Amino acid sequence: MIEGIFVEGLIYGIMALGVFFTFRILDFPDLTVDGSFPLGAVIMAMAIQQGIGLIAGILLAFSGGVAAGVVTAIIHNKLKVPHLLAGILTMTMLYSINIRILGNRANLPLMRKETLLTKAVAFTDGTLSETWTLLLFFILVVLVIKVLMDLFFHTDMGLTFGAMGSNTQMVISQGVNPATYKVIGVGLSNGLVALSGAFAAQYQGFADVNLGQGIVVSGLASVMLGEFLIRSNRISLLTLRVIIGAIFYKAIMFLGRFYGYTIHLTPNDLKLVSGILIIGALVITQMKKPAKGGK
Repeated sequence: MIEGIFVEGLIYGIMALGVFFTFRILDFPDLTVDGSFPLGAVIMAMAIQQGIGLIAGILLAFSGGVAAGVVTAIIHNKLKVPHLLAGILTMTMLYSINIRILGNRANLPLMRKETLLTKAVAFTDGTLSETWTLLLFFILVVLVIKVLMDLFFHTDMGLTFGAMGSNTQMVISQGVNPATYKVIGVGLSNGLVALSGAFAAQYQGFADVNLGQGIVVSGLASVMLGEFLIRSNRISLLTLRVIIGAIFYKAIMFLGRFYGYTIHLTPNDLKLVSGILIIGALVITQMKKPAKGGK
């Protein structure tokens, strides 16, 4: 059970890093993730089904997520549509696109299909158990993604992203076009979300167009739980706490699923629990803020 919590937490930690990028770095509330998460899953599933190749499937899933994010940013920039509505429009369109990718099906099983995870398990066969192999595999994957993000945010472009979220006017005064950066940032964010969906499909053994339902809430809860646990302005700790927050979020959901019956909690109530977690994190954050005029 504990290993399963960590594995799922790490998979959804990749998605939470994408949500962190838009919500905290860009200050761009983006609901596209509810569509780009299953987009990554269905692209990966079809790549496996058609024998395109596992690495190619991962790259296609990431590229599909980037494209979805770019569409949202363009709708926002060119049509002057508020970011929330732009995300909802893209998310709605992606539902039909995801069904089309699956060949007019709502889901696709991946049982008895070779995936990156089955290859990893076969590689360590006789040395490590399946659960521990998957845990080590995702620790490695998430570590690589985290290090790449940390390095990116130390580049000129990454520093500009950080400045743009807090002070857009300063960035404009430096001759930077914020619209272009929004396209890049929202695209990269949804690329990470789709990548998470691609791994989730392989781990769960199926892809479904409804996999992304409420995923943005899970991402927000992970980000806020991480902020509650670790206080820092260093980018390396900011990305680390998002991953830790995702693991804690999954642990809470597991506990709710296994022991919630004592308070008559059902799986249908888990979305309610997610919402309460976010509200609780917001309330605690507001209580910790110093009073106006205080020292």
